[in-house]
Amino acid sequence: MPEYTTTQTAIITGASEGLGKSFTIELASRGINLVLVSLPASGLPELASFIRKNFEVKVSFLEIDLTQAESYPAIFEYLRSAKITADMLVNNAGLGNWSWFEDMNIGFYKKQIELNVITPVLLTRLFLAQANADGTSYILNVGSLGGLFVVPKKQVYGATKSFIRYFTKCLQLELHGSNVKVSLLSPGGINTKPELLVMNNKLKGISKATIMEPGDVARIAVDGLLKGKKEIIPGWINRMLVLLNSLLPASVKNIIIRQRLASVIKG
Repeated sequence: MPEYTTTQTAIITGASEGLGKSFTIELASRGINLVLVSLPASGLPELASFIRKNFEVKVSFLEIDLTQAESYPAIFEYLRSAKITADMLVNNAGLGNWSWFEDMNIGFYKKQIELNVITPVLLTRLFLAQANADGTSYILNVGSLGGLFVVPKKQVYGATKSFIRYFTKCLQLELHGSNVKVSLLSPGGINTKPELLVMNNKLKGISKATIMEPGDVARIAVDGLLKGKKEIIPGWINRMLVLLNSLLPASVKNIIIRQRLASVIKG
């Protein structure tokens, strides 16, 4: 695994809970300084205090709404004023849902697309502009297996994750041979919230076996990122499903999806 020093700094978006919080703890445990970004009143001051007390790293935090255009340059203006160069960007912030398309209003979808698509693209552009050309920089884009599989009730969310997959793959080609390592994290289900834990505990068989804990996903993701892995798929069952997805014809996959989701798909 590549070595890193306490002079390295990582930006983590959506850092206050779930997978973002696990990224925060995982990176702090590896001696990497942190710039945490999340919504106001989401617990960032308390999380930053916890990290400072338990790990020998520097922690800054910014309570901002990443769907607001002025938020992106504000992050890097802060870094510039604090004389900090970020070596790592974890594009984790995102908005999910499990609902029929007609059930959510246009405001929700606008926010979902802004947070899941526009935010990581613009933050990546600004991150690259300040990256140290003489050192190694890392970008981790958090995608989802939902970007590969066509699943009802995940129509816009899945589409945003398909975008992240395409965007990341293109970046990897463009930055090949440079000092910037770009990885795509493609997890399956994660127990990031109490309501998800309750829902996931009702699953059976392979569906339940694909669910992972956020701490495990964060550890696997950071390991893969530092090794320069192009795509990181936590869990052997999830990797098997991706392989099967590439082999099965679309007609067969549609039949499987309909059978598995018969209880929620409209007749």
